[in-house]
Amino acid sequence: MNAVIREILYTEEYKAYYNSLAARVQTKYDYVEQIIRTQYIVSEKFIKHLGDTDFYEARVSVGTNEYRTILFAIETRSFMESKRVLFLNSFLKKDNKQYKKEIKTAEGILAKYIKEEEQ
Repeated sequence: MNAVIREILYTEEYKAYYNSLAARVQTKYDYVEQIIRTQYIVSEKFIKHLGDTDFYEARVSVGTNEYRTILFAIETRSFMESKRVLFLNSFLKKDNKQYKKEIKTAEGILAKYIKEEEQ
């Protein structure tokens, strides 16, 4: 078993989405999460930076379905240097136009998370 180098925190939005998934898809999510927790360098197959944002996406493929989870590196801008990441929201990818809406949703969830942490 590899040592844990990165902690994953979950928002309520992510937990609700994860719990709604079929067991087979949850198993793939668990696999990707294990890679995130235990690997310093994570392949773009599993984690990719989202363009001109502070966000990354976790990538899960099951059959022809592509699932995405927007995440945020908490104490640094670089995912690879981060010791803690926050899973914000997830979705089944349909097309690239969907990203703008999902990033706006992630921004709102992150703002709410930061506000709760400050209290």
